[in-house]
Amino acid sequence: MLKSTRELLKSLNVNPENGSICTGTQWVTSTNTETINVHSPVDGSELGKVIYASESDYETVILKAQKAAEYWKTVPAPERGSIVRQYGIKLRAHKKELGKLVSLEMGKSYQEGLGEVQEMIDICDFAVGLSRQLYGLTMHSERPNHRMYEQWHPIGIVGIISAFNFPVAVWAWNSMIATVCGDVCVWKPSEKTPLTAIACHRLLESVITENKLPEGIFNLVIGNYKIGESLAKDKRIPMVSATGSTRMGKKVSEVVGARLGSSLLELGGNNAVIISEHANLDNALIAAVFGCVGTAGQRCTSTRRLLIHESIFETFKTKLVNAYGQLSIGNPLDENNHVGPLIDEDAVNAFINAVESVKNEGGEVLTGGEILSGEGYESGCYVKPCIATAKNHFNIVQEETFGPIVYLIPYQTLDEAIQLQNDVKQGLSSAIFTDNIQEAERFLSAAGSDCGIANVNIGTSGAEIGGAFGGEKETGGGRESGSDAWKKYMRRQTNTINYGTDLPLAQGIKFDL
Repeated sequence: MLKSTRELLKSLNVNPENGSICTGTQWVTSTNTETINVHSPVDGSELGKVIYASESDYETVILKAQKAAEYWKTVPAPERGSIVRQYGIKLRAHKKELGKLVSLEMGKSYQEGLGEVQEMIDICDFAVGLSRQLYGLTMHSERPNHRMYEQWHPIGIVGIISAFNFPVAVWAWNSMIATVCGDVCVWKPSEKTPLTAIACHRLLESVITENKLPEGIFNLVIGNYKIGESLAKDKRIPMVSATGSTRMGKKVSEVVGARLGSSLLELGGNNAVIISEHANLDNALIAAVFGCVGTAGQRCTSTRRLLIHESIFETFKTKLVNAYGQLSIGNPLDENNHVGPLIDEDAVNAFINAVESVKNEGGEVLTGGEILSGEGYESGCYVKPCIATAKNHFNIVQEETFGPIVYLIPYQTLDEAIQLQNDVKQGLSSAIFTDNIQEAERFLSAAGSDCGIANVNIGTSGAEIGGAFGGEKETGGGRESGSDAWKKYMRRQTNTINYGTDLPLAQGIKFDL
């Protein structure tokens, strides 16, 4: 490991060998002996070791969380917001270091790593304001001298299962909102990116200490899939938020639903951009390239399909292939590079299989699709982004490939384009590029995109804090971050108050004794 990397990890209090269980400031020694070596997809170097948590370790954490939940729900929401505000300050002070670690451990560009930490900062700001706006409604009662209102209460423990592609932002989206709502959190990060989780938790430690908070409000449990299974089946956890593959989400939903718990699912995307003959092609090109290759195509909002009007299909195809020829692929910490590595060799194999599949089904690879080797590519995780022509019904097109492959599909009419856009199992993000207001409005109408996110003249990739993030169909239906997504982390209670001297019954019922 390079000296600079060791110094980076030290600055974030990440050790060469790390524990995996923390209830705030207390790191619990695991009963497990299984240790994982964390390697960077950037250069294959070992970043550190983590001792996995066992199921008995999990139980220790949950007991602490239960006790903390009883206290935390009684703390006024603005005070809870103050804790989140202080954490946001810590993130600002360590933005560069944490952004660099995200880049090293996950492989996204340094600029994207910084952007992810900025998302954490932004959600902290949002949550602080939210802590004074957990509003309920007041309603008129049908009974005289009565009033009705609704209020929102904490639900207790929130389980958070996050994915490798956004190793810190998604946790923050959930945990910071849950915190101001009065919940305590148990975080099971991706086993592919445990060090960033440890770094985030280390930054929390000083906030917890400075405010003399009890153990159990913020909990970290790093382990394999068994920890996730424990979270899903645990009746003590009323809500589980899970981000990852559709396959994983279905399992979580099934297990949580069987105990009548609540789940918030953010799963796969198969996102399309419609490029109209009325589009600004220069802007469409920029959005398409970033949407397709940003984070090496490992965003749930990455652009997977480009639906291009037949009159401009050849023109735009040529522009896109030429743009791909200008991409610089290499170390993501070098800001001159546009594309970094995939997360691991399994991801590389999935990408190569997708390239072969589209060719076998009758598509044509226009550029890319190879594994890169040689100096700078020693990790074996670098690939050349692929553009292929295809049909929407191809099996491989119907599935999400978590890598930089995009399928070009021509269309004749807007109605056809919308049908193609919607004709997949996923329903996360979508976009249209057009300067025709009728096309734009139809795309946004009930007869348009069936996705949770629908954009006009911006791409599919990238979510802004403030808007509710999530999708429909096999994307899971969950909503995180902005708008009224906070309601998922609370329980609603309707209250009726009789301030009169009589007791009239609802619906005019008479029950005289």
